[in-house]
Amino acid sequence: MKSTAAAPIDRASDTPESNVPPDRSKTTDDDHRVVPFRPRGGGPRRDGWHWHSRTPQPPAPPVPDLGKYEGGEYDDNYRHRMMVNLAALGFTVVLAVAGIWLVIQLADLRKNQDCVLSGRRNCAPIDVKALER
Repeated sequence: MKSTAAAPIDRASDTPESNVPPDRSKTTDDDHRVVPFRPRGGGPRRDGWHWHSRTPQPPAPPVPDLGKYEGGEYDDNYRHRMMVNLAALGFTVVLAVAGIWLVIQLADLRKNQDCVLSGRRNCAPIDVKALER
């Protein structure tokens, strides 16, 4: 197939198995339709349109009444609540410090174990201050 300047080759239309659509559009103005919007469930009026004049009722809640969980019946003890919050904060800090200490101990243990398993001697650190006594 030779191409000339007057007639360019359109490969998309030459091969039926091609996935590329041709450049030319095949749509016409007759293909377009306007679909009118009409609300559902309305009775016909003289012009065909009917809008609901009353407001719709809200649906029933899925949970009965949450008022019993609001806690307005008892007296709120602010001081007690703050003490409990401080105790919880203290427990959290102690737990975090214990976790950090445990990670450091495991790292030292791993280092000593790697030293021993590689065949070296005197891997454990010696505390000089303890020997002076």
